Amino acid sequence: MSDMQKTLQEEVTLSGIGLHTGKEVKLTIKPAKENTGFVFVRTDLEGRPHVEADVNYVVATERGTTLEKLGVKINTCEHLLAALVGCDVDNAILEMDASEPPILDGSSKFFVEAIESVGVIEQAVVREYLVIKEVLSYSDPATGSEITIIPSDTYEVTTMVDFGTKVLGTQNATLKNISEFKEEISSARTFSFLHELEMLLDHGLIKGGDISNAIVYVDKDLTPETTEKLKTAFGKDHVSIRPNGILDNLTLNYPNEAARHKLLDVIGDLALCGVKIKGKIIANKPGHFVNTQFAKKLNRQWKLQKKKNVPDIDLTKEPVFDINGIMRLMPHRYPFLLIDKVLELSDKHVVGLKNVTFNEPYFVGHFPKEPVMPGVLQVEALAQTGGILVLASVPDPENYSTYFIKIDKVKFKRKVIPGDTLVFKIELITPIRRGIVHMQGYGYVGDTIAVEAELMAQVAKNKID
Repeated sequence: MSDMQKTLQEEVTLSGIGLHTGKEVKLTIKPAKENTGFVFVRTDLEGRPHVEADVNYVVATERGTTLEKLGVKINTCEHLLAALVGCDVDNAILEMDASEPPILDGSSKFFVEAIESVGVIEQAVVREYLVIKEVLSYSDPATGSEITIIPSDTYEVTTMVDFGTKVLGTQNATLKNISEFKEEISSARTFSFLHELEMLLDHGLIKGGDISNAIVYVDKDLTPETTEKLKTAFGKDHVSIRPNGILDNLTLNYPNEAARHKLLDVIGDLALCGVKIKGKIIANKPGHFVNTQFAKKLNRQWKLQKKKNVPDIDLTKEPVFDINGIMRLMPHRYPFLLIDKVLELSDKHVVGLKNVTFNEPYFVGHFPKEPVMPGVLQVEALAQTGGILVLASVPDPENYSTYFIKIDKVKFKRKVIPGDTLVFKIELITPIRRGIVHMQGYGYVGDTIAVEAELMAQVAKNKID
């Protein structure tokens, strides 16, 4: 799949009834600009209030995931969000004239078909990922539910469900790649047990349901009283049980449709963490509560990753410039050349590396019993890395030098000692104009920022004697 953000080519509208509210609703899915994410808009309320698909707005998880912002609610958002993720969409405006998207057939199928009917287009901004580098888990002792994510190059999801009933038994479902969502997962419908359905009907909590949009697993005797209740609720003359233990309102799309629908819910709920994921999800007995709690954990991880801004690089890859390439660009030489490799280079950023060894000449006199790389040299190394960004853009770098004008907002956050590998990331704050370079630099040891600074330099042509 492309690494560019995507949105819809044009808007598309669906109508139906909300499952729990029972209200008629018109949903219009509209294109949105880059970095918008998914945003619900309540067109039925004054001021057309916006509610972002953000896990921090989750207020309820009973029978669906409910968002609320400043008193404005969005109910049962997970099936629609799963469809957007499954169609590889990053940005969309979701206009509704009620609080709940239409339940349709209880799956994501019709949302996917609507999105595909108008098509998806690439946008001009590269998408970001939450890249999982270590195992993360969340468990709920009360229910025995647990979700774990492990490192993976793609987004994979496996769900395992066991409700302790003979009629449903134990089921598993796996999605190896999000590109398979439409075929493997999107048409898996929501389900309920008969005892739950009775309770929901008795409490008026399933007003929009009809017997065609939910699988009902019969986990108790179908008494005449219960039969009459179901016939009345769904406007049917006849209700019976199929040999596989479900009500005769529909035929299963898959033998493990319950597990697949739970997988659909996991994808929809985890969309609330606000970023595409690279990792493998393993969910045991998932539900909206554990899903959204885990989404909060991923959201915190994502915010931490963005704050640290750690470059996601492979240190084993062939460098853009090795030490010889660097010396062709830079006038510095031993012992003052402070970068060993350039790992990434674009017109707006550069990533360089320095292996800090005990043989550095400054360790002889700088705390020799407890050697620490001097902070001023860390800043100089940042500046040299920034110099590569500038000098690589001119045809005759040997005729130019880069001079400091200003250093600002310098912070040292950990000691740099022999054995550390310092990775420097420099990004332009503003475009280069008249030889003035304004850039933000970070130096990392592992996933920790060791040094950061805002740098300004001037590129000047060398005087030729």
